Amino acid sequence: MASGGSAAFADGSARSDGGSGRSVDSPAASGGAGEPSAVPAARVGPAEGGAVPAPAVFGSGGGAEPGAGAPVPPAPRSGEGDRPQPLHEPDAYSTPPYGEPGPWAPAPPVQRPVPTPAQGTSVPPQLPDGGADSGYGHPGYGAPGQPGAVYGHPPAYPQDSAQPPAGQWLQYDPWATPGSQVLGVPLSQVGEPPRRRGRFGPLVAGAVLLALVAGGVGGGIGAYIERNGGINRVELEQAPRENRDRAPDSVAGIAAKAVPGVVTLHVNGGGEQGTGTGFVLDGQGHILTNNHVVDPAGDGGSIRVTFSGGETVRASLVGKDSGYDLAVVKVTGVSGLTPLPLGNSDNVRVGDPVVAIGAPFDLQNTVTSGIISAKDRPITAGGDKGDGSDVSYVDALQTDAPINPGNSGGPLVDTTARVIGINSAIRAADTGPGTEGQSGSIGLGFAIPINQGKRVAEELINTGRATHPVIGVSLDMKYTGDGARVGGKSKDGTPSVVPGGPSAKAGVRPGDVITAVDGRRVHSGEELIVKIRAHRPGDRLKLTLVREGKERTVTVTLGTSGDD
Repeated sequence: MASGGSAAFADGSARSDGGSGRSVDSPAASGGAGEPSAVPAARVGPAEGGAVPAPAVFGSGGGAEPGAGAPVPPAPRSGEGDRPQPLHEPDAYSTPPYGEPGPWAPAPPVQRPVPTPAQGTSVPPQLPDGGADSGYGHPGYGAPGQPGAVYGHPPAYPQDSAQPPAGQWLQYDPWATPGSQVLGVPLSQVGEPPRRRGRFGPLVAGAVLLALVAGGVGGGIGAYIERNGGINRVELEQAPRENRDRAPDSVAGIAAKAVPGVVTLHVNGGGEQGTGTGFVLDGQGHILTNNHVVDPAGDGGSIRVTFSGGETVRASLVGKDSGYDLAVVKVTGVSGLTPLPLGNSDNVRVGDPVVAIGAPFDLQNTVTSGIISAKDRPITAGGDKGDGSDVSYVDALQTDAPINPGNSGGPLVDTTARVIGINSAIRAADTGPGTEGQSGSIGLGFAIPINQGKRVAEELINTGRATHPVIGVSLDMKYTGDGARVGGKSKDGTPSVVPGGPSAKAGVRPGDVITAVDGRRVHSGEELIVKIRAHRPGDRLKLTLVREGKERTVTVTLGTSGDD
């Protein structure tokens, strides 16, 4: 380092710590003749009284061109502590080329990063000339013109040197090729830096794990979307499914008890077919239904019975009666039958809730509910044959429970699932004179009281035929007045009051008008027949009649159809 208080900076220049003007110091002499010394970035001014030489030009080897224009070496130092003298008078205005470097000064060489020497690596010694700074931006780098020196790279030292020159920092050149030297020392002598543990293994494993997790989550989301139609699909709240019985007296509770005992009948024969309903009477396989349901089968037709569970079997006709519109069929070889219990129609009151079960329009096991709208409603049904042989007379229970074609023969049950009537007829809505009525239910349905149905069913099962209670008179069906009038002589000349019959014994005469039965008014001949048919043969009835304007009451003991 130069004496006299000047310090070497990283850019290779030296600055004076005294004097009024700025001076440019020369670096340390390189020693041999013909070897140029290191040149700083700033230009050097001419000697006092001499001409201004041309600027030095540096080639790839770092040396100056010989001949004219060669740089003038600085004046030698006089001794220890002597300060170098400027080559010209100080320029107070710092005018180039005598002042600071101008904009045309050459740029300093490229500066490489200086990493910290690896642990355990020895620091090379100073250069042979004792210089610690080559003046090119990094300690130990060669100057232009030195053998093997390249800008920005350390010089090559002799291979036989045991150690690099002292005073130089150990530099690691990351741009060096394998087998190169660091500061002239082979890499094998410098020592291998500690190896870093691989980082890519854990990163790859983490990436694979993350991909697996993401794939699983994505697959789950995709499956959810496929099943549920998207994340944003509306899902409405719903009550959970429950398995509990309904109250026994509710419609559901009644239906659960009654439906297993109800059957559907399909009848074919004589070019006709029909569908109706029936219900099981006992464990022997007897089934009660309407006469008009099984009538199409005739004598050689077929009757098939389908149970509520779907099992279908053939049935045989036991007996039928058109006057009551009732019939009994029987199935055999069927186990697990569920007979329906029979109630008492005399206990029924208007307004009582009821349930009708059947197969309207062949829709099996259909359940409808309503109330008893009226009692003792006299109705007549049938009459399609024209001779009156198919006309039925029913003192019916009226209900608003919907009844439609196919419900015929099905049970009308009360709140305890007991049968109180047999659904038989409906009132159709008239749409005008000469037009047919509505075929569906309008809330006017009629059922045969079970008390009458029970008696007729027992007779059909036991004897194959039913008996009809009679009073032994012929009625004038053309009478338009109030009540039922006993006729005169019949067309064949027979008397209107059967001699020795129930009415003859009670004192009834031709022309009498019967106005009440057991105190209940009758307004026509049909109503009188209905009231009589509602009883059993042998029952005693009080008849109120008008003769020659006078009202009187007689008692009649009902006979059977064989007596009239």
